[in-house]
This record gives sequence, structure tokens and C-alpha cells, in this order.
Amino acid sequence: MPTPYGNRGGLAFGAEELRVLRRALALALHPSPASDKDIRDCLRLAESVDDTVREGARMRAFLLADLDRYRAALPGSVTGYLSLLEDALAAGHQPGPDDLAGLRALRGNPRAAALLGRCQVLAEQHVRARLEARQRPRVPASRSHLLALPGGLAGADPGPAKPRPGNPPKPMPTPAEVFPPKRRPAQPPAPPQQWAAG
Repeated sequence: MPTPYGNRGGLAFGAEELRVLRRALALALHPSPASDKDIRDCLRLAESVDDTVREGARMRAFLLADLDRYRAALPGSVTGYLSLLEDALAAGHQPGPDDLAGLRALRGNPRAAALLGRCQVLAEQHVRARLEARQRPRVPASRSHLLALPGGLAGADPGPAKPRPGNPPKPMPTPAEVFPPKRRPAQPPAPPQQWAAG
């Protein structure tokens, strides 16, 4: 059975497993009838690989749980925390605010300062990647490249638009027609003045 190799999700295969894997690749590249034994071997290897991938995921989960425990015990667990953080980063861990805060609390430790710089770069890259991924879907894929339809004027220069015969061009409305000026309300008539009788 393959075994997890390191924290990056790698797999270690034995000699017999490599033979089965080589045969499976040969069948994929040059399709030919496979024997029942080859099929059973390939299915058994696929199940073993699935089990190993699950085991690797469990190992990474344990690593991150240990990292959380060591971070909570800082500054007393500084040596263990820094080693675990390095292992977690090698396994693809994305440093979060807790990691950055933990490293900032270890001022004066050169190893922590180096890890802090590395984690800040990784965190900034992660934020940029998320922003770019958010902006990408805004432009539909169908609109990213405009293609000429067959039979159209793909290679011809149409020049200025010409009015169609029989249809005179519509005049452009003036701003006063689009936005008519506001009329002032008429002044109410002045009340009649009474003349004093003399």
C-alpha cells in the first residue's frame, strides 16, 4: 500500500505498486484489452491510493491542530511553534491572522522575524488571488473575445455608416428637447385694492 510522504500530499510507492502503476499508464496511453488480473490490480491500487490520500489529509489536520495548541501556549512554546509553522507552510498551510499575530508577539526572535516576513508575503498573495478570482467572473467568458460570424464583414473595412435608402436619418434631438426648461409658475394676480372714500 502506498504511504503518505511528507506533509505536501506526496505518496511513496513500493516496487509492486509501481509495476501496477506502469501497466495502468501503458493501458491508458495505448488502449488494448486488459486481463482480469490487470483490472483487479489497478482497482486495488486505486483503493490504496484513496486510503493514502485520506491518511495524508488526517496527518495535515493533526499538524494544524498541533499548530493551534502551540500558538495558544506562546511565548512558552516558541521553539515547537516555529517548527510546526514551518512544517505547516511546507504542507501548503495558508497563514492567517492568528499566525501573523503569534509571530509579531515573538519580537526579538530572528527565526520568528524571518517567518513573519514569509507569512506576510504568502498572506498578501492569497488576498490578491482571492480579489482576482472575484473580479474574473464579472466579465462573462462569452464576452471576453468577440468573434466575427461567418459571412460577415470580418476582413472588410465598413467605413462610415451609410443611411439606408428610403429611410432618412433621424435628426439628433437638442438638449432643450430632451430636457425642456422648467417653467416658472405664474404669479398669482394681486388682490384688488380698495380705494378709501374721500
